[in-house]
Amino acid sequence: MNEPQILLVDDEKAILKLLQTVLAKEGYSQVDAVTSAEEAIEACRSTRYDLILLDVMLPGKSGFEAAPFIRESTDAPILFLTARSTDLDKLTGFAIGGDDYIVKPFNPLEVIARVKVHLRRANAQFIAQRVSPVSGQEQERREVYDFGYFIVDGTAKELTVNGVSVECPAQVFQLLLFLCRHPNRVFAKNELYERVWGESAINDDNTVMVHIHRIRERIERNPAQPEFLLTVRGLGYKLVQKGTLR
Repeated sequence: MNEPQILLVDDEKAILKLLQTVLAKEGYSQVDAVTSAEEAIEACRSTRYDLILLDVMLPGKSGFEAAPFIRESTDAPILFLTARSTDLDKLTGFAIGGDDYIVKPFNPLEVIARVKVHLRRANAQFIAQRVSPVSGQEQERREVYDFGYFIVDGTAKELTVNGVSVECPAQVFQLLLFLCRHPNRVFAKNELYERVWGESAINDDNTVMVHIHRIRERIERNPAQPEFLLTVRGLGYKLVQKGTLR
């Protein structure tokens, strides 16, 4: 991965300057800064960013309102910055496409640490998705999981639900594909995190839960009453097999 492109979105110029300074000290020089949600949406349409730090309380459209529009242009990690620290606010941020939630006032060193973690994950995902040339015989062995209502094509990296192609962010797709490869098996949250993200799950209890929610939004007829991706109380999650591997 080349030097990462980072977008800062905050209406407080002092915070923008602080973040630019600490990022520059860590070697991140490709940093853009804007002060409104509208500017952020336009910036993401014209520039490929690797990470976005997005304030929630912006003038006009809020960061929460802007996130779905930003997600139309990029799968880059979105880290919300906000003084709102309730569990409901955090879950809202995760549910609409956020990847992390940093509460103000924040320690700049914590922000840098989280930026590095998310950039490292994104880079690992990028490397994992690079596919070497294969022979014609290998190309015929497509990895396709048919669950009736939805189909996961691991070779083409595509999700089809009820006959319609559905957009699926890279890390959400990787978790879904992992579950497809191990149907009817119960996985604890920490095991899923370590197997899919390749890191220790210490101090990161929300990521798997958020991604499970995003999968259900895509593959379930009613995400509130899942029939495929089930919660096994006290143990974890399992994907119920309703089809076969092609």
